[in-house]
Amino acid sequence: MSELAEAKCEACRVGAPKVTDEEMAELMGLIPDWNIENRNGVLQLEKEYTFRNFKMALDFTNAVGAIAEEEGHHPALLTEWGQVTVTWWTHKIKGLHRNDFIMATKTDNLVSG
Repeated sequence: MSELAEAKCEACRVGAPKVTDEEMAELMGLIPDWNIENRNGVLQLEKEYTFRNFKMALDFTNAVGAIAEEEGHHPALLTEWGQVTVTWWTHKIKGLHRNDFIMATKTDNLVSG
């Protein structure tokens, strides 16, 4: 996981290649607690994090927002009492790019490291 955690997102453009099925399988092995969701044909990485209260959930949301700004890659965030759902995908290519797996790892590191 550290290889992804230390990686930086690359600038993505329309037409950039999505991860292949082989790459996706390999990368999912590095973030086994994440799920792949298919929303209207767009693959997305998603994970729910639980917290003891709303303040902790909000603090986590803000921390995710800070790393998203730093990397220039932004997720969908749903913050509720004691829970945050984080969804990563690359809007420009309407699917998954290596950047999404990098950011999933960095998101996990906010609670584990």
